[in-house]
Amino acid sequence: MSLSDQCQEKVRAGGIFAPRPLGFGRAIEFLSPSAHSMIHYDPATVPHRDLHQILLSGIAPRPIAFVSSKNSAGQLNLAPFSFFNCFASKPPVVAIGPAIAAASGREKDTLLNILQTRECTISIVSYSFVHQMNISSTDYEYGVDEYTKSGLHKVDSDVVAVPYVAESNFSMECTLIDNRELFREIGGNGNIMLLRVQRIHVKEDVITDGKIDPRKMDQVARMGYKWYARVRPEDCFEAAQPRTRGIGMDQLPESIRQSTVLSGNDLARLALVTSVPEAVGDFSLFTALAALRMKIDESVIVELDELKNALTGGINDSLRHHAAKLFCAVDDVASAWQCLLASK
Repeated sequence: MSLSDQCQEKVRAGGIFAPRPLGFGRAIEFLSPSAHSMIHYDPATVPHRDLHQILLSGIAPRPIAFVSSKNSAGQLNLAPFSFFNCFASKPPVVAIGPAIAAASGREKDTLLNILQTRECTISIVSYSFVHQMNISSTDYEYGVDEYTKSGLHKVDSDVVAVPYVAESNFSMECTLIDNRELFREIGGNGNIMLLRVQRIHVKEDVITDGKIDPRKMDQVARMGYKWYARVRPEDCFEAAQPRTRGIGMDQLPESIRQSTVLSGNDLARLALVTSVPEAVGDFSLFTALAALRMKIDESVIVELDELKNALTGGINDSLRHHAAKLFCAVDDVASAWQCLLASK
């Protein structure tokens, strides 16, 4: 996908721009919020099966907790849950939501086991064993060991009496804090199990410079219906939390804020500066774009050359904004600002 295709799908104050390739001299289609119709749902009137998938499709992607548990008789269970997340780090607390099965009304084996023994392990799912994980989601009879059914391997835990998944890059040993039943008085089937993390296990293979590298985790996430998402290295990007108070979108010069070229993401990058920069006197838009050619993907070279050729006819705001957009895409905000301020 070209750089402009990636960057032209945008949301900003005042509306949404439809994605279109760079085309100098051509108008860019502008869509106001009213141009997009919305479907509205009242949960009280939507059948549960439909509401379940609406929620899961919109609240996505969701991490998958691959939960190992053991009942009081010592029988193991292994099951995936995407109602899962981390809610505190001091001390570390996570939660899962093993709901009562809507079709059968049966409580999940995981729920029953953790209530009995008050402990479990949670392993994070990678793509390399996602289909083995899927086998474990089969509704086997209570007491069946899904490790055996799925062909996955066990590692003995340090603190709890439940193993974790050997194939996982990241696993946690947990103990039960509390289980909250949700709206049973009106037929609710949900639970929230709060779990305290007692030990964390991370494979050295996913460590870079002493930190867990998300590009090496190859994690899988749950979407709606039968859909899953895979986090590949090319899907990862960084967006550092601001450490200073930027000027904000509202303080951008109006000619920039009302741009029909720059996206909401572009404007947000520009708005992180603490003050509007001064123009550098010897900055040349043409020279800057020539240098940028060495930093960008080959798929964008044609668009970059098109922009450089357009500059021979003289500089204008549209060309400034298109150039700034290219620099924003490679996280060179300082050069993006100079493009916008350039006089030559």
